[in-house]
Amino acid sequence: MSMTKCEVVIYWSADDDGFIAEVPELPGCAADGRTHEEALHNVERIVDEWIDTAGKLGGEIPEPRWLRQYK
Repeated sequence: MSMTKCEVVIYWSADDDGFIAEVPELPGCAADGRTHEEALHNVERIVDEWIDTAGKLGGEIPEPRWLRQYK
């Protein structure tokens, strides 16, 4: 899986006073930023770390949602 295959949801958080980028397919995978672009850039790094960590711990790395829909 790579970042280009993940769904990313970006929204404004008044509590955090910034944008939050979440990857619904990867539980707990999220990042923030002052702009949409910064939040997206930050979450790209977090996705790579999430996948790397899951692999090292033997966790499940889900297949991208769009791939599941079109098989």
